Amino acid sequence: MPPEAPPEALPLLPSDRPDPSRRQTLALALAAAGVVLADTPSSAATAATVAGSPVVQASVAVGPAPVGVVGGGFAGLSYEKATVTERLFTAANADLVGLFRRLGPSLLRLGGNTVERQVWTAGGRGGVPGQIAPADVDALAGFLKACGWRCLYGVNLAGAATNATSPVLAAEEVKYVARALGTSLAGIEIGNEPDLYGDIGYFPRSTWNAAAFEALWRRYRDAIVAATPGVTVTGPSTAGSVQRWTAPFASAEKGQFEWLTHHYYRANGLDPTSTAARLVTPDGALGQMLAALKQAGTAAGTPVRLSECNSFYNGGAHGASNAYASALWGIDFLFSCAQGGLSGVNFHGGGQSAYTPIADHDNAVVGVRPLYYGLALFHLMGPGTLRQTAVYAGGRNVSAYAITSASRGLRVVLVNKDPTEDLEVTVYLHRSATRASAVALTQLSPGATGPSLTATSDVRLQGAAIGPDGSWTPDAAEALTVADSQVKVRLPRLSAMLVTVS
Repeated sequence: MPPEAPPEALPLLPSDRPDPSRRQTLALALAAAGVVLADTPSSAATAATVAGSPVVQASVAVGPAPVGVVGGGFAGLSYEKATVTERLFTAANADLVGLFRRLGPSLLRLGGNTVERQVWTAGGRGGVPGQIAPADVDALAGFLKACGWRCLYGVNLAGAATNATSPVLAAEEVKYVARALGTSLAGIEIGNEPDLYGDIGYFPRSTWNAAAFEALWRRYRDAIVAATPGVTVTGPSTAGSVQRWTAPFASAEKGQFEWLTHHYYRANGLDPTSTAARLVTPDGALGQMLAALKQAGTAAGTPVRLSECNSFYNGGAHGASNAYASALWGIDFLFSCAQGGLSGVNFHGGGQSAYTPIADHDNAVVGVRPLYYGLALFHLMGPGTLRQTAVYAGGRNVSAYAITSASRGLRVVLVNKDPTEDLEVTVYLHRSATRASAVALTQLSPGATGPSLTATSDVRLQGAAIGPDGSWTPDAAEALTVADSQVKVRLPRLSAMLVTVS
């Protein structure tokens, strides 16, 4: 997690919404398949009255062309490595195990700023801050087995500046971790955000650069692989400098790592402009970053993962990162990353930081945050192949995604970020359907104020809260009206909907 420096500034895209040419191409493709849209882009959204309530008529077109893949474990979590010595992750932490199961199986990444302050201590008793001992790793192994997740495990790199650690010590730690975690070990991450080492003061700013990092990283990587042959090594876990750090690393170290890793945050959580409204506004810079990462990963022949990401860095922004806006943003963000070619992402959190999906104190779960609900809806959707979509909603902040798989058929996710208008959405499919049902993500503000992006409580997934142990007893899915290749969906303001079609 960047302590102060923002990610590398990137030029903004005009919009993340489909442009008219893309919408027209999809409309023509659907017409060729016998599907004709009732609304054209120029008259897509019109005021109407349905059951006495004013709504906006909107359309979503789903086409057959693939635009990405969502694999298993796409949405993971990231925590500071210090939590290993704090014993947050143990098989006895039943609530946390239950909440992980609700989202998994997926990938837990352990790293963050504190990875550079943890030193392998083979003879340690465990539970001592700054000293990773065998007992700490054993407890982690028990947690992973209990919840069915795998782990991307970080080791200290910056400590080399003061001889607090070394390639030999890192190799010894990984050897023990690999034996203790077994198949629960997904990979090793060497260091955290090395592009900031000069700014933080780990190394002299005048001499620290990408080449110096690559030379040091290679020494650690070689020692680790020699001690534990076949272990998966990832890198470079950079904060934001794709062109100056991540892409050069991918080129220089091609064949020496198995995943290309990078980090993403929208902006500084301490900046007053880091608001809920900003969070749900499409971030054009994300598209630029994903394109650059995809290019670097393709050239290196490796998958790309955001091993650390979230809304706003510096722990998040209150009233945004810990609010309902984060749930809607999280859904859009995950789909954007999948469409951008990523193999997955890890949302950073832990403790009671504003952006954590699960709040904890003294190793006990104390809250299920709104962002968690967005991840839970995404998990309900399941893996598959993303299909092209186009939204006709008069320029309103609405998004739609479609995914297919052999086992689950077609699922469509709709997200309405408009704060004032409900939508009556007609979903046009590229094939006929017989049944459809919906599961809704909503926020229930007290009184007559309606849902709020800044609300920090009363989030519901299909009418039910998710318990601190991951328990969830939803209402029955809503049956939708289906007519041949059209599905009608009522999409309230500030809500998301998972539609399953068969």
